[in-house]
Amino acid sequence: MPAPLPVPASVRRFLAAPRFAVLATLDPGGTPRQAVTWYLPQPDGTLVVNSAAGRRWPANLRRDARVSVAVVDGGGYSWVGLTGRVVEVIDDQERAQADIAAMARRYHADDPATAATMIERVFRTQRRVSFRIAVDAVHDHLEE
Repeated sequence: MPAPLPVPASVRRFLAAPRFAVLATLDPGGTPRQAVTWYLPQPDGTLVVNSAAGRRWPANLRRDARVSVAVVDGGGYSWVGLTGRVVEVIDDQERAQADIAAMARRYHADDPATAATMIERVFRTQRRVSFRIAVDAVHDHLEE
């Protein structure tokens, strides 16, 4: 297994903004599956994604750790593509709930009340799972 790739500073800056990610996994028969998701960039260059348990893409990641992630800006002309693998599955509910709460606050920073409502009324009622993704390759179209 290759060592994770150091993520370039320009890509880290791009990922620091709360954009949506398109996550691609493989179904059991090899068919690609995509899902739009939130993410948390980590200081070590990994990304954390989180889902309610029982969805297909988390089951795919448990079976096959390979993943592709695309993050696009609002206009669609700047983007980052990442190829990587899951290096940690977080089933512990305290940690997984903390991850989704952090994501809700990140993506609703302009409206903390909405984030709090989502955390209490939606996410805390669900069993959650987080995945830490190490980056093996980066391709981007950034103007920097």
